[in-house]
Amino acid sequence: MGTTINKSAEKRQRQDEKLRVANKMRKTIIRTSAKKVAVAAEGKDKVAAEAALHVMIKEIDTAARKGIVKKNAAARKKSRMQRLVNSLNA
Repeated sequence: MGTTINKSAEKRQRQDEKLRVANKMRKTIIRTSAKKVAVAAEGKDKVAAEAALHVMIKEIDTAARKGIVKKNAAARKKSRMQRLVNSLNA
């Protein structure tokens, strides 16, 4: 029994691989930007934290819209980071 796959299945596999790599990149960008927010907050740098938060929120919203991250997970991540930045005021 050979592993013959029809042309449409081969194309689907190529497309899926491209999508997987793109989605992984998007998730990595989100994690990196979240780390930047956390580092800035830890250093009590409110301006840098707010700038990093803005970038992170944009990336998370894009990922949620494309279905890479679930809507509630995106909201949770944004909320936690926003609370972290808001705590710098206190």
